[in-house]
Amino acid sequence: MAAIDTVYHYYLSTYANSTVSRYDSHKKSELRDIYNRMVKTNKESPLYKIKETKNAARFAIDIKESARQIQNVISSLSGGGKGIEAAFSKKVASSTDDEMVEAKYIGANDESEATESFDIEVRSLAEPQVNQSNFLYSGVRDIPVGNYSFDLNTPSASYEFQFSVNDGETNRDILNKLARLINSANLGLKTEILENDNRQSALRLESSQTGLPEGEQYLFNIVPEGTTDSRTAMGILGISEIASPAKNASFLLNGKEHVSRSNTITVDKTFELKLKGIHNEGESETIGYKPSVDAVADNLQELVDSYNSIIDIATNPVGEEQQGNRLLNDMRSVTLNYNSELEAIGLCSQDDGRIKVDRALLADAISSVDAKESFSVLNAFKDALNDKASNASINPMNYVNKIIVAYKNPGHNFAAPYISSIYAGMMLDRRC
Repeated sequence: MAAIDTVYHYYLSTYANSTVSRYDSHKKSELRDIYNRMVKTNKESPLYKIKETKNAARFAIDIKESARQIQNVISSLSGGGKGIEAAFSKKVASSTDDEMVEAKYIGANDESEATESFDIEVRSLAEPQVNQSNFLYSGVRDIPVGNYSFDLNTPSASYEFQFSVNDGETNRDILNKLARLINSANLGLKTEILENDNRQSALRLESSQTGLPEGEQYLFNIVPEGTTDSRTAMGILGISEIASPAKNASFLLNGKEHVSRSNTITVDKTFELKLKGIHNEGESETIGYKPSVDAVADNLQELVDSYNSIIDIATNPVGEEQQGNRLLNDMRSVTLNYNSELEAIGLCSQDDGRIKVDRALLADAISSVDAKESFSVLNAFKDALNDKASNASINPMNYVNKIIVAYKNPGHNFAAPYISSIYAGMMLDRRC
């Protein structure tokens, strides 16, 4: 039986909520180049068998996503074509208090950008809608045996849910059944079971979305079926009651009031702000740019973090212990080639293969008269890492433990476009 559903569930549950970068968008020519590289890889790849398909699929997906993150970071450091110094001097946003408002620069690093600094005062945060059932004694059953149904409505759609209550089930069993039913529907609702000191349980439903669209009164609404039994059962449960309504964020930018349905906002397509706390009246945070040395260090730390993430995947693979050895050796070869030069400017290799940034050494290197040479080393490291990440993204199955069955005749093979997804780690079948 195909294992596709398990693979996609792992992908969606692990990476679906990842922030989408503007570097995830590609031109047709770029997509065509990626496809052609995949087909070329598949054309010469040997026939092989995979022992642990599920683990191999998860490992391949982890590699692809980590490689994508590396490529996105490198793309953000390589724009503008203004040379090595500009590549590592991308602007970095600053906030006077990251615990209240976290700032990130998302602009084009253009000198003509008008936004330099501004003040923000957060008056309220965007909040999700929360429904909570009544607390019921866990070990007994208050709802009669039978079949019940209810509708879950959103501003754009309506969904019908049906559930049964069987003899021998307790209130806790019924709440667990409802939690699984709603979670498996993937409607953007998170459910959990609450317990109190009186051995009572309740079902809590929270929307992943925050804020309310204009003219709407709720993000979701639960209505029992029209039968008397369903209305009675839902009345006992009480999950149709809104415990906490969704709210919009409210804030002042340089004294001018704004609202947002999310706690993540953009300002002039230059700053991305995450609102975390509420200010007292008259208090505010100033958003601007970090000094150049700090900006270089932060940008480099972002690159190092992306490199360390794929090292972590290699050293902690899913399933077989030795599965990540090839990936680890391949990635570490990048740092080994520049080891002495990198350590001289503050990028120190650790025993486990990860890199640690010594900010004092880095500041000295990029502030000295030999700064151009330091930037040259950094740029060479960046380009070499990008090549490795690109290859890993095209063929993550290269790093999975497998048994070679047969090699193809070099130079005498035809492209098999329908097989591309297998070698990209996105489709795996237990029969392969």
